[in-house]
Amino acid sequence: MEGGNSPNLQLRQLPLATAAVSVQPHTDSFSYKENLIGALLAIFGHLVISIALNLQKYSHIRLAGSKDPRAYFKTKTWWCGLFLLVLGELGVFSSYAFAPLSLIVPLSAVSVIASAIIGIIFIKEKWKPKDFLRRYVLSFVGCGLAIVGTYLLITFGPNSHEKMTGENITRHLVSWPFLLYMLVEIIIFCLLLYFYKEKNANYIVVILLLVALLGSMTVVTVKAVAGMIVVSIQGNLQLDYPIFYIMLVCMIATAIFQATFLAQASQLYDSSQIASIGYILSTTVAVTAGATFYLDFTGEDVLHICMFALGCLIAFLGVFLITRNRKKSVPFEPYISMDAMPGMQNMHDKGIAVQPDLKASFSYGALENNDNMPEIYTPATLPIVQEQHGSKGVSAPPYRVLEHSKKE
Repeated sequence: MEGGNSPNLQLRQLPLATAAVSVQPHTDSFSYKENLIGALLAIFGHLVISIALNLQKYSHIRLAGSKDPRAYFKTKTWWCGLFLLVLGELGVFSSYAFAPLSLIVPLSAVSVIASAIIGIIFIKEKWKPKDFLRRYVLSFVGCGLAIVGTYLLITFGPNSHEKMTGENITRHLVSWPFLLYMLVEIIIFCLLLYFYKEKNANYIVVILLLVALLGSMTVVTVKAVAGMIVVSIQGNLQLDYPIFYIMLVCMIATAIFQATFLAQASQLYDSSQIASIGYILSTTVAVTAGATFYLDFTGEDVLHICMFALGCLIAFLGVFLITRNRKKSVPFEPYISMDAMPGMQNMHDKGIAVQPDLKASFSYGALENNDNMPEIYTPATLPIVQEQHGSKGVSAPPYRVLEHSKKE
């Protein structure tokens, strides 16, 4: 009996073995090719976005430093920056359709590296050669670490690939790991929002953690929408699934609220702090969401996971060092300098300072020394109207009004 049943058992096990082999189609070289395509698109997109933002910033600075009455949106430089910005966003958007979510999200460090290099090379600042290394050593070290971290991310990134069809996304959406993750995220988000709104906890970590939680949902929906569009272009139409429009609405809504919290953070804290802390928190939460929703690290060995985590930590340290070296911008408040007007009586001699002295130039954006800027930036001087004080017989003290120039 046992000898007669053994051939049947072997025949029954053959289809199971072939099925087990068929569910591993992502270990071939084509999956690594998709990873490379997605990583290159993400790097290209973030690089172009950084160039676009600096072009638009240069357009604003150029208009502010001249007597050109045109608005910023009427200049070719600003429109060129807008075109590059859209092109870069399309590159980042399409990269999610080729590579896993956990690989694409940390590559946003490329924009920080590019901004640091552009700021050092193209922003004209007055510095002595001996002070160059001291001022920019942290930026160079940070760029090097960020590049090493990016290389490790691409080399040891997750290699899970599946077609973003409506059935697959719906199956991931109702899986118990993601539902549990969503429950925890909603609870944390509500608690942070309560402390932020009701208790006035305007800490940078609280605001940027709200941004990171919203951003994790944004990148999850972006990958779903981009993947379904690519699958539809390849011939398998996915736009008739309701899950596509649900993901599209969630993507737009979370992006809008994320931008709102970022705008509030930019009003309270320096941009360098927002860039470094926001990158660390957003990457950590987004990688966790990708690993939970799309199961990015399923089937990966411990070595690849550890090296990927090491690449993230090195990229975090590099971004922190780059943004650490940036000088905090001091807002310019125009005032009338009484000391700059000879012949004017003031109260400085009595030890009571009425207004601050004009001893340093203000800065706009990344500019730090504007001594060669046009005279539009010189402090405004108001005309003095001579009035008769006291009785008619008493003559008023003579006042001299001298023209205040840039050199004075």
